[in-house]
Amino acid sequence: MNKIVGILVIIISIIIFSIQCVSTNDKSSARLNKMKNSSNYEGGRFKNSIPTRMLAEGKFWDVVLALIKGGEEHRRPPQQLPIVKLTKNDFHDPPQDELHMVWLGHSSVLIEFEGKRYLMDPVFGKRASFAQWVGPKRYHPVPLGVEDLPRLDGVIISHNHYDHMDARAIQKLSDRNLIFYVPLGIGAALESWGINTDRIVEFDWWDEVADGNIKLVAVPARHYSGRGIFDRNKAFWCSWVIMGNAHRIYFSGDTGMLPDFHKIGAMYGPFDVTFIKIGAYNVAWPDTHINPEQAIQAHLQLNGRRFIPIHWGTFDLGLHSWYEPVERLVKAAGKESVEYSIPKPGEILSLTDLEEDPYWWRQYK
Repeated sequence: MNKIVGILVIIISIIIFSIQCVSTNDKSSARLNKMKNSSNYEGGRFKNSIPTRMLAEGKFWDVVLALIKGGEEHRRPPQQLPIVKLTKNDFHDPPQDELHMVWLGHSSVLIEFEGKRYLMDPVFGKRASFAQWVGPKRYHPVPLGVEDLPRLDGVIISHNHYDHMDARAIQKLSDRNLIFYVPLGIGAALESWGINTDRIVEFDWWDEVADGNIKLVAVPARHYSGRGIFDRNKAFWCSWVIMGNAHRIYFSGDTGMLPDFHKIGAMYGPFDVTFIKIGAYNVAWPDTHINPEQAIQAHLQLNGRRFIPIHWGTFDLGLHSWYEPVERLVKAAGKESVEYSIPKPGEILSLTDLEEDPYWWRQYK
């Protein structure tokens, strides 16, 4: 009986929250006009540039059964994964010119270069969910709390899924003097969380904005959006190019394979670093989440130099073991002679100072 009550409470909570999500997707006339002018906006929703399946044909019941059974073994680490604990005192102010990068877990990345510092896909909660009492739970603490973040110039968001856009973290950042760079359709939600309109810049694919000597470009991704039952694809999704005079970075967010990787590489590469997702893949959803081997191919098509994996080792969002993505990545990178770094959460990297223990996760399998 307790389980049934619990399930009913979760269902009711999801429905109520979904209704709230619709209310935060109200658009001003200017915002709505920009969305309507997008070539990827049709019938009130965004779409991918090529046909994209949310679920492979005939795989629905396979997924349901796998979820019931629990998927593969070792979905969570047997013990807490290690982190490098940080505070704002670990960062220079103003930010340094040399490229420094910190993986904070999952897809949250802090980068600084050429005097600027950006936080990407901020998620700091214990769970990637609409509530902190239900949903995928972290494997490890956040190495750097929101309140301990150093001075930021901007927050860059790839799409509005809970594991990429944390409402509580954004609310805590609302009183900071920084800019939020987001895909079309996300601005209304940010405003409802306390971010002033003049600090929100919304992007269609291929839009570019300059922040001093840094150029930020929203480039195509193959994915979808939504934070509730009723708002599927009401907001857009993208990957990002962040480039200065001396350094170029690619950040995938969530994506499946798409022909635009070649175009992005030709237009904006070569990239010093590519941050590309490697986890939460499955044969049941092959179009919206690349696997580790595809991630290496995307890196090569993008004309990347060093590969740093994201979207792994933090939340249980797939049906594979927690370490399978990174083991497959190492094997695929070796076959293609791709240089990579796999830092611990919180480990500060530069292009010359790399991770201290390249295979740190293996002792936690």
